[in-house]
Amino acid sequence: MIRIVDVREVPDLLADAVNYFWEQWGSDTNLNFYRDCIENSCATESDIPRFYLALEDQKVIGSYALLRSDLNSRQDLFPWFACLYIDPEHRGHKLGAMLQDHAIQQAGLKGYDRLYLCTDLTEYYERNHWRYIGGGYSIGGEEMRIYEYRMRD
Repeated sequence: MIRIVDVREVPDLLADAVNYFWEQWGSDTNLNFYRDCIENSCATESDIPRFYLALEDQKVIGSYALLRSDLNSRQDLFPWFACLYIDPEHRGHKLGAMLQDHAIQQAGLKGYDRLYLCTDLTEYYERNHWRYIGGGYSIGGEEMRIYEYRMRD
């Protein structure tokens, strides 16, 4: 059975979580960035950032995060849904949609009425009712598509 947990709920998996996020989204030079961010997210009283894992038994098979910023030019928008990743052998079973739904629920429970994401993908997020709202730029200067999910209008 697959369950989705906040990294704060599984302190024994903290090192695994750091490595999982870093291996999917990091580079040779930024392991400390991921470690610092995830460890401090576990220590703050603030509602974000939060990092989540999809677990099958105790094995990490997917992830996502709720962040204040996703390193793009639209600092006026928050919170951000980021770091969605599903292990290749678990793709095609709607786990991505499950993680998106979990994020939407968590953001709503935290009192947010909108959630944002940036991506270079097209058509994937629209299937789960995300709405394209325009472009923005990554810290490296690449143009990114920005999507919004409205919990309530």
